[in-house]
Amino acid sequence: MDFVLACDIMLDLEGSIRPALYLAEGLVEKGYEVSIISPLMSKNVEKYLSSRKIKPINLRAKLFAQRLGLSILWFEAWAREAFLRLNSSLVNNISPNVINFSQVVCVPSLAWYLQGPPSVALKDMKKELSAGFRVVYNFLKPLIEYADTSLASNMSKVSSFIIANSKFCASMYSTFGVKVHDVIYPPIDCQTFRPSTSDPSSDYVLTYFGKETKFSIIKKIADAGVRIKAFGSKVPLIRKDMTSHLNIEFLGRVSIKELVDLYSNALFTLFPFTHEPFGYIPLESMACGTPVLTYDFQGPAEYVINGHTGWLANNDAELINIAEKLWKRGYSSRMRLLCVNATLRLDKKNYIEKWLEILSEL
Repeated sequence: MDFVLACDIMLDLEGSIRPALYLAEGLVEKGYEVSIISPLMSKNVEKYLSSRKIKPINLRAKLFAQRLGLSILWFEAWAREAFLRLNSSLVNNISPNVINFSQVVCVPSLAWYLQGPPSVALKDMKKELSAGFRVVYNFLKPLIEYADTSLASNMSKVSSFIIANSKFCASMYSTFGVKVHDVIYPPIDCQTFRPSTSDPSSDYVLTYFGKETKFSIIKKIADAGVRIKAFGSKVPLIRKDMTSHLNIEFLGRVSIKELVDLYSNALFTLFPFTHEPFGYIPLESMACGTPVLTYDFQGPAEYVINGHTGWLANNDAELINIAEKLWKRGYSSRMRLLCVNATLRLDKKNYIEKWLEILSEL
C-alpha cells in the first residue's frame, strides 16, 4: 500500500509542515511507500524528502509573491484554491490513500488534518497589522470569509475522516459546519528539543516575532525594563520600533541548534499572540525546560499548565504584570523539570502511533 500526503507550500520543513513530515517518515519506517505533494517546493525540501525515501511531487504552481515573505506567499496559494481551484487542478492520477494536511489543495482524502482557517486568523490579527494591511483586509473581508467557508465545506465533503490540531481549532471549523471526528495535537521531536544546559543563564526573556505576535504587548514589557531576545524570519511584518528598541535584541532567523540554546537559557518564553490554533513556540520552549507565559485561551491553553509549566494570563494587563514580576523575582527551578516531562506525551513517536491506529481503522 502507498500513501500520498498533501501539504501547503514547502519552502522549509518547519511549522505546519512538521505534522505531515513526521507522519511520512513514520510510515516509511513501517514499510509503506510515501509521497508528499505540494503546490510549490524548494529544491532543499525536495532533496531532503528524497533522502528520507519520500517521493516529492512538486506541482510547481505559478506563485508571484515569493519575494514578499512566506505569509503572503501562503495567502496567494490559498486564494488560488479558494477562488479558482487552481492548485487541485494540477493534481493528476494520485493514490486513493491521500492524507490531506493542506488548507490550499482540495482533493479526495482518507483524512483531512485541520490547522486553522485563514479568515479567522486574519480577523484576530487585524489590530496588529499595519494601516495599509488593515485597509486591504477590511475591503476584502466579506469575500475572504465567503471563500474560506466554501473551501472548508468542499474539503470536508471529500474527506472521509476529519482531525483537528486542537480543540480550539475544531471549534473554529464547527462554525463552518465542518464536523471534526478527532483531535491530534501536533508533534514535537523530544530528541531535538531538549535542555542544552543544566545551568541556564536566565538573563533574558525569549519571544517570537511573526504574523500572530502582539507586538504592542512585547513593547510594553520591554519598556518596563525586561531584556528580550526575539527570533523570527517574517521581516516585512515586524514593526520597526521593535527592532530598534534598547531592550529588544532581534536575532532574525536562527538554526535549530541556536534555537534550542535560546530556549534552554531563557528565564521564560513570552508568547503574546493574536491568533493561535495550537502554537509550536510554547511547546518547543517547554521541551527545552523553559516555562511559558501566554494567554489562557485558544491553542496554548490546552497544554500549558498554569503554575506548573508556565503561566496563563486572562488579558494583556495581567500578562504584562506577570512578566514584570517574573523578571524581578524569578520562579522555582522545579518548573523546568515539569516542563520537560509534560511534553513527552506530545513526542512524535506517540503522534505517529495515534495516526497508525486511525489509519488502520479507516
